[in-house]
Amino acid sequence: MKFTLTEKIFSQRLGRNVVAGESILVSPNRCLMTDGNGPLVVKKFKELSDGIAKVKPVIVVDHHGPSPRMEYSNEAVELKKFAESNGGWFFKAGTGICHQVHAEKFVCPGDVVLGSDSHTVLAGAFGAFATGMGATDIAAALATGQTWMVVPSSIRVHLNGELPLGVTSKDINLHLLRLLGNSGATYKAIEYTGSALRYLTMSDRMTISNMSVELGAKVGLFEADEVTFEYLKHFGREDSFRPMCSDPNANYEREIFIDCSQLEPLIAKPHSVENIMDISDVIGTEIHQVYIGTCTNGRLEDLEQAASILDGNTIHPDVRLIVTPASHAVYQAALKSGAIEKLVGAGAVITSPGCGACVGIHMGVLADGENCLSTQNRNFKGRMGNPDSSIYLSSPITAAVSAIYGKITDPREVRT
Repeated sequence: MKFTLTEKIFSQRLGRNVVAGESILVSPNRCLMTDGNGPLVVKKFKELSDGIAKVKPVIVVDHHGPSPRMEYSNEAVELKKFAESNGGWFFKAGTGICHQVHAEKFVCPGDVVLGSDSHTVLAGAFGAFATGMGATDIAAALATGQTWMVVPSSIRVHLNGELPLGVTSKDINLHLLRLLGNSGATYKAIEYTGSALRYLTMSDRMTISNMSVELGAKVGLFEADEVTFEYLKHFGREDSFRPMCSDPNANYEREIFIDCSQLEPLIAKPHSVENIMDISDVIGTEIHQVYIGTCTNGRLEDLEQAASILDGNTIHPDVRLIVTPASHAVYQAALKSGAIEKLVGAGAVITSPGCGACVGIHMGVLADGENCLSTQNRNFKGRMGNPDSSIYLSSPITAAVSAIYGKITDPREVRT
């Protein structure tokens, strides 16, 4: 019998063979929570249980850090108490975005991870089945030690060829959104494979897995290979590595083939991630703020790409450039590499590691009528705190070039 990667992960976790379409009860390795809806999870947990959580929680303060309101500060205190009293882990504001912290410190190939945030799917880049659920579902998993789900059928995406200059893994995401829309993979597992994997770094893979949920997917998976091993080794976790891949001739609901060498820079226009345009269709659009960061594009590689473009340049006088490292570890590495110095030298503001302006609470709320070019994953109306503003999505390279000119600019026309 041949298994997809999703089927293999669940089969190994349960100790028996399972296939797509089967309803299962499975014990997750951990539950990932944030200060965004963590307080609601805790409230629901206390309604369901008067005991200790049966799954260890990992709680990261990333949405409201540093806290702009006393209410958020008080909630963080309660979340810390909950984590400590249940044998879990708590990470204070400034540690980073929960998904990046989870990638650096916890996730292992073959894991089953539940998260209270939809972008928990990022961990699929490690060959782990990681998915977001609502607060009540997470609370129930904490209380019972299990969750139920239907094993999703799988779509296999073949990524072949090498990305051309000026095109990044973010453009792969946007290309898939053009092909499938924001519901084309609803409750499916997406498995990424193909010759391009040898060129895709762990950062690239996390970007692609992260935005799989924008397609409606339950998870976005990469096989666990040498690239995965080297990333885990960098963080002293090489002992947690095990190879994970699908079987040859496994059964897929659909197969999609993408020639990465033919891709071009793309933009998602307001107010939907599926409103994809060639960059040539939006060149010259005025921008007031550029945001580089988030769990999609806030890693060292992203910051270094932007810094290489901005080095020796100055951002447009009418543009605010906000850069938010995805974690404290990323921030430290970017300081050491010189990327932060180059970004600040060009006029960027560096904020505390976390979700930052992406969630529209603080550190970058837009004014009426303003346009923001952002490397984040969502651009629906009001996402960055003002329903009378507009968000365009792009890669860090496109964002950095555009910050210099004050308008959306094709990075291929200015990169050397």
